[in-house]
Amino acid sequence: MADSLPLEMLTYILSFLPLSDQKEASLVSRAWYCAAQNALRETNVRYNIPVSSASLSAIKSLGLRGISCISLTNLDGSPASHQVLQSVAYHLGPHLESLCLGGGSPTEASFLALILGCPVLRTLDLSGCNSLFTSGTLLAQPETAQCVREALSGLRDLNLAGLRDLTDLSFNHLSSCFPSLERLSLAYCHLSFELSPTWGSISPQVSSPSQLSFHNLLKFIKERAGTLRALDLSGTGLPPEALQALGQVTGLKLEELNLHSCRDLSSEAVTILCCQQPGLTSLDLSGCSDLTDGALLAVSRGLRHLRHLSLKKLQRLTDAGCAALGALRELQSLDMAECCLVSGRELAQVLGSVRRAPRALTSLRLAYCSSLKVLQFPQLRQLSLSLLPAFTDMGLVAVARGCPSLERLTLSHCSHLSDEGWAQAARLWPRLQHLNLSSCSQLTEQTLDTIGQACKQLRVLDVAMCPGINMAAVRHFQAQLPQVTCIQSRFVGGADLTLTL
Repeated sequence: MADSLPLEMLTYILSFLPLSDQKEASLVSRAWYCAAQNALRETNVRYNIPVSSASLSAIKSLGLRGISCISLTNLDGSPASHQVLQSVAYHLGPHLESLCLGGGSPTEASFLALILGCPVLRTLDLSGCNSLFTSGTLLAQPETAQCVREALSGLRDLNLAGLRDLTDLSFNHLSSCFPSLERLSLAYCHLSFELSPTWGSISPQVSSPSQLSFHNLLKFIKERAGTLRALDLSGTGLPPEALQALGQVTGLKLEELNLHSCRDLSSEAVTILCCQQPGLTSLDLSGCSDLTDGALLAVSRGLRHLRHLSLKKLQRLTDAGCAALGALRELQSLDMAECCLVSGRELAQVLGSVRRAPRALTSLRLAYCSSLKVLQFPQLRQLSLSLLPAFTDMGLVAVARGCPSLERLTLSHCSHLSDEGWAQAARLWPRLQHLNLSSCSQLTEQTLDTIGQACKQLRVLDVAMCPGINMAAVRHFQAQLPQVTCIQSRFVGGADLTLTL
Protein backbone atom coordinates (compact mmCIF):
# COMPACT_ATOMS: atom_id res chain seq x y z
CA MET A 1 0.00 0.00 0.00
CA ALA A 2 2.83 2.37 0.84
CA ASP A 3 4.30 1.98 -2.66
CA SER A 4 1.02 3.21 -4.14
CA LEU A 5 1.32 6.56 -2.35
CA PRO A 6 2.40 9.58 -4.43
CA LEU A 7 6.14 10.28 -4.17
CA GLU A 8 5.50 13.68 -2.61
CA MET A 9 3.36 12.18 0.16
CA LEU A 10 5.86 9.42 0.91
CA THR A 11 8.66 12.00 0.99
CA TYR A 12 6.68 14.08 3.48
CA ILE A 13 6.15 11.07 5.76
CA LEU A 14 9.82 10.00 5.70
CA SER A 15 10.98 13.56 6.46
CA PHE A 16 9.80 13.08 10.06
CA LEU A 17 12.18 10.13 10.61
CA PRO A 18 15.75 10.49 11.97
CA LEU A 19 18.51 10.05 9.39
CA SER A 20 19.29 6.51 10.53
CA ASP A 21 15.68 5.41 9.98
CA GLN A 22 15.52 7.18 6.62
CA LYS A 23 18.54 5.10 5.58
CA GLU A 24 16.77 1.89 6.58
CA ALA A 25 13.58 2.97 4.80
CA SER A 26 15.50 3.58 1.58
CA LEU A 27 16.21 -0.20 1.36
CA VAL A 28 12.53 -1.18 1.16
CA SER A 29 11.94 -0.45 -2.52
CA ARG A 30 12.93 1.86 -5.33
CA ALA A 31 10.03 4.19 -4.56
CA TRP A 32 11.07 4.38 -0.92
CA TYR A 33 14.68 4.99 -1.98
CA CYS A 34 13.67 7.97 -4.12
CA ALA A 35 11.44 9.31 -1.35
CA ALA A 36 14.22 8.95 1.23
CA GLN A 37 16.66 10.83 -1.04
CA ASN A 38 14.10 13.62 -1.45
CA ALA A 39 13.59 13.74 2.31
CA LEU A 40 17.33 14.10 2.84
CA ARG A 41 17.48 17.03 0.43
CA GLU A 42 14.49 18.70 2.02
CA THR A 43 16.12 18.65 5.47
CA ASN A 44 19.22 20.41 4.06
CA VAL A 45 21.75 17.74 4.87
CA ARG A 46 25.18 19.25 4.24
CA TYR A 47 27.72 17.21 2.31
CA ASN A 48 31.37 17.95 3.17
CA ILE A 49 33.53 17.63 0.08
CA PRO A 50 37.34 17.67 0.42
CA VAL A 51 38.95 19.58 -2.40
CA SER A 52 41.00 17.08 -4.42
CA SER A 53 40.87 15.42 -7.81
CA ALA A 54 39.51 12.30 -6.10
CA SER A 55 36.30 14.21 -5.29
CA LEU A 56 35.36 14.92 -8.90
CA SER A 57 33.41 11.69 -9.38
CA ALA A 58 31.57 12.24 -6.10
CA ILE A 59 30.60 15.77 -7.17
CA LYS A 60 29.16 14.42 -10.41
CA SER A 61 27.20 11.78 -8.48
CA LEU A 62 25.84 14.35 -6.03
CA GLY A 63 24.81 16.50 -8.97
CA LEU A 64 22.76 13.66 -10.43
CA ARG A 65 21.00 13.31 -7.07
CA GLY A 66 20.15 17.01 -6.98
CA ILE A 67 22.04 17.71 -3.75
CA SER A 68 21.53 21.33 -2.74
CA CYS A 69 23.74 21.88 0.33
CA ILE A 70 27.55 21.41 0.36
CA SER A 71 30.69 22.48 2.18
CA LEU A 72 34.10 22.56 0.50
CA THR A 73 37.15 21.92 2.68
CA ASN A 74 40.90 22.44 2.06
CA LEU A 75 40.16 25.03 -0.61
CA ASP A 76 43.13 27.04 -1.88
CA GLY A 77 44.43 28.64 -5.07
CA SER A 78 45.82 25.44 -6.58
CA PRO A 79 44.84 24.03 -9.99
CA ALA A 80 43.11 21.13 -8.20
CA SER A 81 40.91 23.57 -6.28
CA HIS A 82 40.10 25.45 -9.47
CA GLN A 83 39.09 22.18 -11.14
CA VAL A 84 36.85 21.21 -8.21
CA LEU A 85 35.13 24.61 -8.23
CA GLN A 86 34.48 24.28 -11.96
CA SER A 87 32.98 20.84 -11.39
CA VAL A 88 30.78 22.11 -8.56
CA ALA A 89 29.50 24.98 -10.71
CA TYR A 90 28.70 22.64 -13.60
CA HIS A 91 27.19 19.64 -11.77
CA LEU A 92 25.74 21.20 -8.60
CA GLY A 93 25.44 24.91 -9.38
CA PRO A 94 22.02 24.93 -11.08
CA HIS A 95 20.27 23.59 -7.94
CA LEU A 96 22.74 24.55 -5.18
CA GLU A 97 21.01 26.43 -2.36
CA SER A 98 23.65 26.41 0.38
CA LEU A 99 27.42 26.78 -0.11
CA CYS A 100 30.08 26.87 2.59
CA LEU A 101 33.68 27.85 1.76
CA GLY A 102 34.55 28.56 5.41
CA GLY A 103 38.28 28.80 6.12
CA GLY A 104 39.23 28.33 2.48
CA SER A 105 41.55 30.41 0.34
CA PRO A 106 39.99 30.56 -3.12
CA THR A 107 41.15 33.04 -5.72
CA GLU A 108 38.81 35.88 -6.62
CA ALA A 109 38.46 34.63 -10.19
CA SER A 110 37.55 31.04 -9.24
CA PHE A 111 35.12 32.27 -6.57
CA LEU A 112 33.29 34.55 -8.99
CA ALA A 113 33.09 31.81 -11.62
CA LEU A 114 31.57 29.50 -9.01
CA ILE A 115 28.87 31.80 -7.62
CA LEU A 116 27.84 32.98 -11.07
CA GLY A 117 26.96 29.36 -11.75
CA CYS A 118 24.68 29.10 -8.70
CA PRO A 119 21.54 31.07 -9.59
CA VAL A 120 19.32 29.68 -6.79
CA LEU A 121 21.84 30.09 -3.97
CA ARG A 122 20.20 31.10 -0.68
CA THR A 123 23.03 30.64 1.87
CA LEU A 124 26.69 31.61 1.42
CA ASP A 125 29.36 31.05 4.07
CA LEU A 126 32.62 32.95 3.48
CA SER A 127 33.80 32.90 7.10
CA GLY A 128 37.59 33.02 7.32
CA CYS A 129 38.04 33.36 3.55
CA ASN A 130 40.54 36.18 3.97
CA SER A 131 42.13 35.62 0.54
CA LEU A 132 39.04 37.10 -1.11
CA PHE A 133 39.35 40.40 0.74
CA THR A 134 43.09 40.97 1.03
CA SER A 135 43.33 43.01 -2.19
CA GLY A 136 40.16 45.00 -1.50
CA THR A 137 39.11 44.68 -5.14
CA LEU A 138 36.46 41.93 -4.88
CA LEU A 139 33.42 43.07 -6.91
CA ALA A 140 34.93 46.53 -7.32
CA GLN A 141 34.20 46.45 -11.07
CA PRO A 142 30.59 47.61 -11.69
CA GLU A 143 30.08 45.14 -14.55
CA THR A 144 31.13 42.16 -12.40
CA ALA A 145 29.04 43.34 -9.48
CA GLN A 146 25.99 43.66 -11.74
CA CYS A 147 26.40 40.09 -12.99
CA VAL A 148 26.63 38.76 -9.42
CA ARG A 149 23.64 40.88 -8.40
CA GLU A 150 21.54 39.39 -11.17
CA ALA A 151 22.69 35.84 -10.43
CA LEU A 152 22.31 35.97 -6.64
CA SER A 153 19.37 38.28 -6.13
CA GLY A 154 17.71 35.61 -3.99
CA LEU A 155 20.54 35.17 -1.45
CA ARG A 156 19.13 35.31 2.08
CA ASP A 157 21.96 34.28 4.43
CA LEU A 158 25.55 35.64 4.36
CA ASN A 159 28.30 34.62 6.78
CA LEU A 160 31.38 36.89 6.87
CA ALA A 161 32.64 35.86 10.31
CA GLY A 162 36.33 36.12 11.16
CA LEU A 163 37.41 38.20 8.15
CA ARG A 164 40.39 40.24 9.29
CA ASP A 165 40.69 42.21 6.04
CA LEU A 166 37.03 43.17 5.62
CA THR A 167 36.62 46.93 5.13
CA ASP A 168 33.72 49.30 4.56
CA LEU A 169 34.34 49.37 0.82
CA SER A 170 34.64 45.60 0.37
CA PHE A 171 31.60 45.03 2.59
CA ASN A 172 29.58 47.55 0.58
CA HIS A 173 30.63 45.99 -2.72
CA LEU A 174 29.60 42.53 -1.55
CA SER A 175 26.40 43.38 0.31
CA SER A 176 25.08 45.51 -2.56
CA CYS A 177 24.86 42.33 -4.63
CA PHE A 178 22.37 40.73 -2.25
CA PRO A 179 19.25 42.93 -2.07
CA SER A 180 17.14 40.24 -0.33
CA LEU A 181 19.53 39.55 2.54
CA GLU A 182 17.80 38.46 5.77
CA ARG A 183 20.66 37.03 7.86
CA LEU A 184 24.14 38.49 8.30
CA SER A 185 27.08 37.35 10.43
CA LEU A 186 30.07 39.59 11.14
CA ALA A 187 31.15 37.63 14.21
CA TYR A 188 34.73 38.30 15.29
CA CYS A 189 35.34 40.84 12.56
CA HIS A 190 37.23 43.92 13.72
CA LEU A 191 34.65 46.71 13.99
CA SER A 192 35.78 50.26 14.73
CA PHE A 193 33.62 52.54 16.88
CA GLU A 194 33.74 56.34 16.98
CA LEU A 195 31.75 57.94 19.81
CA SER A 196 29.91 61.13 18.92
CA PRO A 197 29.22 63.87 21.49
CA THR A 198 26.23 64.92 19.40
CA TRP A 199 23.94 61.91 19.88
CA GLY A 200 25.97 59.54 22.02
CA SER A 201 26.49 57.00 19.29
CA ILE A 202 28.56 56.76 16.17
CA SER A 203 30.04 59.76 14.41
CA PRO A 204 29.41 60.15 10.68
CA GLN A 205 32.30 59.39 8.37
CA VAL A 206 32.92 58.26 4.80
CA SER A 207 33.29 54.57 3.99
CA SER A 208 36.77 53.46 4.95
CA PRO A 209 39.08 51.56 2.56
CA SER A 210 41.12 50.24 5.50
CA GLN A 211 38.67 49.29 8.25
CA LEU A 212 35.15 48.09 8.95
CA SER A 213 33.27 50.77 10.87
CA PHE A 214 30.08 50.48 12.87
CA HIS A 215 28.91 53.70 11.26
CA ASN A 216 28.97 52.01 7.87
CA LEU A 217 27.27 48.89 9.23
CA LEU A 218 24.56 51.02 10.83
CA LYS A 219 23.95 52.71 7.50
CA PHE A 220 23.55 49.28 5.87
CA ILE A 221 21.11 48.16 8.59
CA LYS A 222 18.99 51.27 8.11
CA GLU A 223 18.82 50.60 4.38
CA ARG A 224 17.86 46.93 4.90
CA ALA A 225 15.71 47.32 8.01
CA GLY A 226 12.64 46.01 6.22
CA THR A 227 14.22 42.64 5.32
CA LEU A 228 17.01 42.00 7.86
CA ARG A 229 15.90 39.46 10.47
CA ALA A 230 19.07 37.95 11.98
CA LEU A 231 22.36 39.58 12.98
CA ASP A 232 25.50 38.10 14.53
CA LEU A 233 27.95 40.60 16.03
CA SER A 234 29.62 38.20 18.45
CA GLY A 235 33.16 39.08 19.50
CA THR A 236 33.11 42.53 17.90
CA GLY A 237 33.46 44.50 21.15
CA LEU A 238 30.08 46.15 20.66
CA PRO A 239 29.66 48.93 23.28
CA PRO A 240 26.31 49.78 24.93
CA GLU A 241 25.88 52.96 22.87
CA ALA A 242 26.25 51.04 19.62
CA LEU A 243 23.72 48.40 20.70
CA GLN A 244 21.23 51.12 21.53
CA ALA A 245 21.79 52.81 18.15
CA LEU A 246 21.23 49.47 16.42
CA GLY A 247 18.08 48.63 18.34
CA GLN A 248 16.37 51.93 17.60
CA VAL A 249 16.71 51.74 13.79
CA THR A 250 13.31 52.58 12.34
CA GLY A 251 11.56 49.57 10.83
CA LEU A 252 14.10 47.02 12.12
CA LYS A 253 12.38 43.93 13.51
CA LEU A 254 15.09 41.44 14.43
CA GLU A 255 14.20 37.85 15.22
CA GLU A 256 17.72 36.59 16.01
CA LEU A 257 20.61 38.45 17.61
CA ASN A 258 23.96 36.96 18.64
CA LEU A 259 26.20 39.05 20.91
CA HIS A 260 28.47 36.32 22.25
CA SER A 261 31.58 37.68 24.05
CA CYS A 262 30.62 41.36 23.69
CA ARG A 263 32.08 41.97 27.14
CA ASP A 264 31.41 45.71 27.33
CA LEU A 265 27.63 45.35 27.21
CA SER A 266 25.72 46.32 30.35
CA SER A 267 22.43 45.14 31.83
CA GLU A 268 21.01 48.59 31.10
CA ALA A 269 21.85 48.21 27.41
CA VAL A 270 20.14 44.80 27.30
CA THR A 271 17.08 46.29 29.02
CA ILE A 272 16.82 49.00 26.34
CA LEU A 273 17.31 46.39 23.59
CA CYS A 274 14.41 44.30 24.91
CA CYS A 275 12.14 47.33 24.68
CA GLN A 276 13.35 48.20 21.19
CA GLN A 277 13.22 44.69 19.69
CA PRO A 278 10.38 42.80 21.43
CA GLY A 279 10.03 40.38 18.51
CA LEU A 280 13.33 38.58 19.18
CA THR A 281 12.96 34.80 19.22
CA SER A 282 16.68 33.95 19.61
CA LEU A 283 19.22 35.79 21.75
CA ASP A 284 22.83 34.87 22.58
CA LEU A 285 24.44 36.84 25.41
CA SER A 286 27.06 34.22 26.32
CA GLY A 287 30.29 35.60 27.67
CA CYS A 288 28.94 39.14 28.19
CA SER A 289 30.60 39.12 31.58
CA ASP A 290 29.16 42.38 32.99
CA LEU A 291 25.53 41.26 32.76
CA THR A 292 23.63 40.71 36.00
CA ASP A 293 20.21 39.44 37.10
CA GLY A 294 18.76 42.72 35.82
CA ALA A 295 19.46 41.64 32.24
CA LEU A 296 17.68 38.34 32.84
CA LEU A 297 14.68 40.17 34.28
CA ALA A 298 14.55 42.49 31.25
CA VAL A 299 14.71 39.54 28.85
CA SER A 300 11.90 37.69 30.61
CA ARG A 301 9.66 40.77 30.68
CA GLY A 302 10.38 42.17 27.24
CA LEU A 303 10.90 39.10 25.03
CA ARG A 304 7.82 36.97 25.68
CA HIS A 305 8.18 35.08 22.38
CA LEU A 306 11.80 34.07 22.95
CA ARG A 307 12.55 30.47 21.92
CA HIS A 308 16.33 30.22 22.16
CA LEU A 309 18.38 31.85 24.93
CA SER A 310 22.10 31.42 25.61
CA LEU A 311 23.56 32.82 28.83
CA LYS A 312 26.71 30.72 29.03
CA LYS A 313 29.58 31.99 31.22
CA LEU A 314 27.62 34.85 32.80
CA GLN A 315 29.26 34.61 36.18
CA ARG A 316 27.24 37.35 37.85
CA LEU A 317 23.87 35.68 37.37
CA THR A 318 22.32 34.13 40.49
CA ASP A 319 19.44 31.83 41.43
CA ALA A 320 17.30 34.88 42.17
CA GLY A 321 17.56 36.04 38.57
CA CYS A 322 16.65 32.59 37.26
CA ALA A 323 13.19 32.91 38.82
CA ALA A 324 12.30 35.40 36.06
CA LEU A 325 12.72 32.75 33.35
CA GLY A 326 9.33 31.32 34.26
CA ALA A 327 7.74 34.05 32.12
CA LEU A 328 9.28 32.66 28.92
CA ARG A 329 6.53 30.21 28.05
CA GLU A 330 7.74 29.57 24.46
CA LEU A 331 11.37 28.80 25.37
CA GLN A 332 12.75 25.79 23.47
CA SER A 333 16.46 25.85 24.28
CA LEU A 334 18.39 27.33 27.22
CA ASP A 335 22.14 27.37 27.80
CA MET A 336 23.31 28.39 31.28
CA ALA A 337 26.52 26.37 31.34
CA GLU A 338 29.31 27.72 33.57
CA CYS A 339 27.14 30.27 35.35
CA CYS A 340 29.03 29.54 38.53
CA LEU A 341 26.64 31.30 40.96
CA VAL A 342 23.60 29.40 39.64
CA SER A 343 22.94 26.23 41.62
CA GLY A 344 20.12 25.09 39.38
CA ARG A 345 17.53 24.57 42.11
CA GLU A 346 15.51 27.71 41.41
CA LEU A 347 15.82 27.14 37.69
CA ALA A 348 14.53 23.57 37.90
CA GLN A 349 11.63 24.70 40.06
CA VAL A 350 10.60 27.55 37.76
CA LEU A 351 11.04 25.82 34.41
CA GLY A 352 10.10 22.31 35.38
CA SER A 353 7.02 22.80 37.51
CA VAL A 354 4.56 20.04 36.68
CA ARG A 355 1.69 22.27 37.85
CA ARG A 356 2.17 24.57 34.86
CA ALA A 357 1.22 23.91 31.26
CA PRO A 358 3.63 21.60 29.37
CA ARG A 359 6.68 23.47 28.09
CA ALA A 360 8.23 23.45 24.64
CA LEU A 361 11.76 23.17 26.13
CA THR A 362 13.78 20.58 24.19
CA SER A 363 17.42 21.53 24.88
CA LEU A 364 19.00 22.46 28.22
CA ARG A 365 22.65 23.00 29.21
CA LEU A 366 23.36 23.38 32.92
CA ALA A 367 27.01 22.39 33.19
CA TYR A 368 28.52 23.47 36.52
CA CYS A 369 25.18 24.16 38.24
CA SER A 370 26.37 22.86 41.59
CA SER A 371 23.17 21.85 43.42
CA LEU A 372 21.06 20.45 40.61
CA LYS A 373 19.08 17.37 41.69
CA VAL A 374 15.65 17.16 40.06
CA LEU A 375 14.46 18.11 36.57
CA GLN A 376 10.95 17.64 35.16
CA PHE A 377 10.99 18.15 31.38
CA PRO A 378 9.08 15.33 29.65
CA GLN A 379 9.71 16.74 26.13
CA LEU A 380 13.42 17.54 26.59
CA ARG A 381 15.63 16.11 23.83
CA GLN A 382 19.10 17.44 24.71
CA LEU A 383 20.62 17.88 28.16
CA SER A 384 24.12 18.76 29.35
CA LEU A 385 24.99 18.35 33.04
CA SER A 386 28.78 18.24 32.79
CA LEU A 387 31.14 19.28 35.58
CA LEU A 388 28.72 18.52 38.43
CA PRO A 389 30.94 16.91 41.09
CA ALA A 390 28.00 16.64 43.52
CA PHE A 391 25.70 14.92 41.01
CA THR A 392 24.97 11.45 42.41
CA ASP A 393 23.17 8.27 41.38
CA MET A 394 20.03 9.54 43.07
CA GLY A 395 20.10 12.67 40.95
CA LEU A 396 20.73 10.61 37.81
CA VAL A 397 17.67 8.45 38.41
CA ALA A 398 15.56 11.52 39.21
CA VAL A 399 16.63 13.17 35.93
CA ALA A 400 15.90 9.95 34.02
CA ARG A 401 12.38 9.85 35.42
CA GLY A 402 11.76 13.55 34.79
CA CYS A 403 13.28 13.65 31.28
CA PRO A 404 12.36 10.34 29.60
CA SER A 405 12.56 11.65 26.01
CA LEU A 406 16.28 12.48 25.96
CA GLU A 407 18.19 11.77 22.76
CA ARG A 408 21.46 13.55 23.64
CA LEU A 409 22.97 13.51 27.13
CA THR A 410 26.30 14.87 28.36
CA LEU A 411 27.50 13.91 31.85
CA SER A 412 31.27 14.33 31.55
CA HIS A 413 33.26 14.82 34.78
CA CYS A 414 30.38 13.68 37.01
CA SER A 415 32.70 11.68 39.23
CA HIS A 416 30.07 10.43 41.71
CA LEU A 417 28.05 8.45 39.17
CA SER A 418 28.36 4.67 39.52
CA ASP A 419 27.20 1.42 37.94
CA GLU A 420 24.31 1.22 40.41
CA GLY A 421 22.86 4.52 39.25
CA TRP A 422 23.01 3.53 35.58
CA ALA A 423 21.41 0.18 36.36
CA GLN A 424 18.28 2.11 37.32
CA ALA A 425 18.49 5.02 34.89
CA ALA A 426 19.40 3.39 31.55
CA ARG A 427 16.06 1.63 31.06
CA LEU A 428 14.28 4.99 31.33
CA TRP A 429 16.13 6.38 28.28
CA PRO A 430 15.21 4.12 25.34
CA ARG A 431 15.56 7.00 22.83
CA LEU A 432 19.15 7.91 23.76
CA GLN A 433 21.36 8.35 20.66
CA HIS A 434 24.37 10.40 21.87
CA LEU A 435 25.90 9.83 25.31
CA ASN A 436 29.00 11.47 26.80
CA LEU A 437 30.37 9.87 30.01
CA SER A 438 33.98 11.00 29.69
CA SER A 439 35.94 11.28 32.95
CA CYS A 440 33.25 9.54 35.02
CA SER A 441 35.84 7.78 37.14
CA GLN A 442 33.63 5.27 38.98
CA LEU A 443 32.02 3.66 35.95
CA THR A 444 33.06 0.14 34.86
CA GLU A 445 32.21 -2.28 32.07
CA GLN A 446 29.01 -3.09 33.98
CA THR A 447 27.61 0.30 32.92
CA LEU A 448 28.48 -0.45 29.29
CA ASP A 449 26.58 -3.74 29.51
CA THR A 450 23.59 -1.97 31.06
CA ILE A 451 23.55 0.73 28.36
CA GLY A 452 23.96 -1.86 25.63
CA GLN A 453 20.89 -3.74 26.80
CA ALA A 454 18.65 -0.71 27.44
CA CYS A 455 19.62 1.95 24.88
CA LYS A 456 19.18 0.21 21.54
CA GLN A 457 19.10 3.46 19.52
CA LEU A 458 22.54 4.65 20.68
CA ARG A 459 24.81 5.89 17.88
CA VAL A 460 27.64 7.79 19.60
CA LEU A 461 29.31 7.06 22.94
CA ASP A 462 32.16 8.86 24.73
CA VAL A 463 33.87 7.00 27.60
CA ALA A 464 37.24 8.73 27.30
CA MET A 465 39.34 8.82 30.47
CA CYS A 466 37.12 6.37 32.35
CA PRO A 467 39.75 4.30 34.22
CA GLY A 468 37.30 1.55 35.15
CA ILE A 469 36.54 0.69 31.51
CA ASN A 470 39.02 -1.24 29.36
CA MET A 471 39.28 -1.82 25.63
CA ALA A 472 37.90 -5.35 25.87
CA ALA A 473 34.70 -3.92 27.37
CA VAL A 474 34.50 -1.33 24.58
CA ARG A 475 34.81 -4.04 21.90
CA HIS A 476 32.17 -6.16 23.65
CA PHE A 477 29.84 -3.15 23.76
CA GLN A 478 30.29 -2.55 20.05
CA ALA A 479 29.39 -6.18 19.39
CA GLN A 480 26.17 -5.66 21.39
CA LEU A 481 25.21 -2.55 19.40
CA PRO A 482 26.62 -2.77 15.85
CA GLN A 483 24.68 0.36 14.85
CA VAL A 484 26.96 2.52 17.05
CA THR A 485 29.03 4.58 14.61
CA CYS A 486 31.59 6.20 16.95
CA ILE A 487 33.06 5.33 20.34
CA GLN A 488 35.44 7.82 21.90
CA SER A 489 37.76 5.87 24.17
CA ARG A 490 40.88 7.96 24.74
CA PHE A 491 42.99 6.81 27.67
CA VAL A 492 40.69 3.87 28.40
CA GLY A 493 42.76 1.13 30.01
CA GLY A 494 45.91 3.15 29.35
CA ALA A 495 45.21 3.51 25.62
CA ASP A 496 44.72 6.62 23.50
CA LEU A 497 42.24 5.37 20.96
CA THR A 498 39.12 6.36 19.08
CA LEU A 499 36.98 3.71 17.44
CA THR A 500 35.12 5.11 14.45
CA LEU A 501 33.02 2.29 13.09
